Amino acid sequence: MDKIVIYDYETTNSTIWGSIIEVGAVVVDKNLKEIGKLNIRGRMPEGEVPSAKALLVNSTSIDLLTKGNYSHYDFLGALENFFSKAGPCMFLGWNNTNFDRFMTHYNFFKGNRYPYITHSSPNSEHDGIHIARASQIINPETLKTGLTDKGNPSFALESLATAQGFDTSQQHTGFHDAFTSLLILRIVKNKHKENWEKFLISSTKSGCETLLKREEIFSINEIITGRDYPYLVCNMHPNHNSHLFYKKSNDRFVFDLRNDPEPLLNLSIDELKSILDKTKPKIIRVMKINKAPVFLDKQCALEYKYPKGNPYTKLGLETLQKRAKMVRDSEKFSQNIQTIYREKEEQNEQSKSQEDKLPEETLYDKFIPNKDTALFKTWHSSSWEDKLRLLDKFQDKRCSWFGQKIIYQEAPHILPPDLYKNIKSEIARRILSKNKEKWQTIGMAYTEIDTLRDQASNRDDQDELKKLDEINEFIMSIEKKYEIA
Repeated sequence: MDKIVIYDYETTNSTIWGSIIEVGAVVVDKNLKEIGKLNIRGRMPEGEVPSAKALLVNSTSIDLLTKGNYSHYDFLGALENFFSKAGPCMFLGWNNTNFDRFMTHYNFFKGNRYPYITHSSPNSEHDGIHIARASQIINPETLKTGLTDKGNPSFALESLATAQGFDTSQQHTGFHDAFTSLLILRIVKNKHKENWEKFLISSTKSGCETLLKREEIFSINEIITGRDYPYLVCNMHPNHNSHLFYKKSNDRFVFDLRNDPEPLLNLSIDELKSILDKTKPKIIRVMKINKAPVFLDKQCALEYKYPKGNPYTKLGLETLQKRAKMVRDSEKFSQNIQTIYREKEEQNEQSKSQEDKLPEETLYDKFIPNKDTALFKTWHSSSWEDKLRLLDKFQDKRCSWFGQKIIYQEAPHILPPDLYKNIKSEIARRILSKNKEKWQTIGMAYTEIDTLRDQASNRDDQDELKKLDEINEFIMSIEKKYEIA
């Protein structure tokens, strides 16, 4: 990929109910030389209750939250436009596959925009923290690292920046964190010239599939009790190495070669399940090919100094290769693994609450029809009056609801009085709820502020106490507006 977009978000909340309010991005060429950038803030959308802790972390004042140049709608439009023009490219952040990517998904979904822009062809997406962890397994001298509270090497961006001696005065702002990610990746690339391109191959699912088919034996990196360890694994039978449960379709099973597969190949499903449940470390490991796992050479695990000795070198390469062939050739064994994991997920699904989901929660339950995604561009380019009329054109009722809410937030005077009242009442029902909800309610916000006040008082942090007073007043203003809805 000739271009990489290294990006970072700041948000009002760390859940799917939060909103992106700041984005920083650096566009670089394949040599990691800067060729473009983005650094913008947006206002929080109407009808949302922010997390006080999030606002403190990313230094967002109430003025910034409510009086920025971009409304949330315009902010998402600018972000989508930047990402679209940057492509085709690889998107990359720091722990982005576990946070920023999903914030894109849900914010774009709620904004009637295509949610998967960062990793749909021709774009791809990788994660800087995966690359950094893999590089450190290969060469522990790649990066200087601080320690976590439990004494393990810390790969948190702030900790790595401090250890490298970088300026951290603007940490937890979008552009600063994106640029810091770039600086760290430049160190990794410089020290791993021979591995850099290999690190990037898994930025697409097809790249992962190619590696699974090509590599006889390889190492993967997993975090166990806060520390990275390499595991020597092999692919399962190529026709039966994927999860059969539809919500886990991006999972691929690999076999840890410290285990002898021969006694397992012809066991019944119940017998095999019992052994899998009680064996530690795990016999079967799961690779999520949509989250850019890094494939490492077999030598990483073979040469690693484990605390209790290397379980792989004791066996010898010939034995390991025989085990790998045995696993790959056993169709029945791989099918049994698929069945065990599918049944487990089906049981988990059945145990979940059966209450009706709100539209915002249903992104991964069903795709938006192509007819509706094709309508997005026309809808966004239309006047507010035409946006209202076009809502009936959406086949997916979720798109209609999101469109109504966007108009309520951006041009409420356009809405018929009954529709305006219904939307406001629904927002009030959610944020004034006395229950512990998945989203942030007014009551939850007050509780969070009280807890943070106690902590700030114990530290005698007068500056933070003042900020919390401002946030509290803002929450009170939201409550006052919606308590009469």
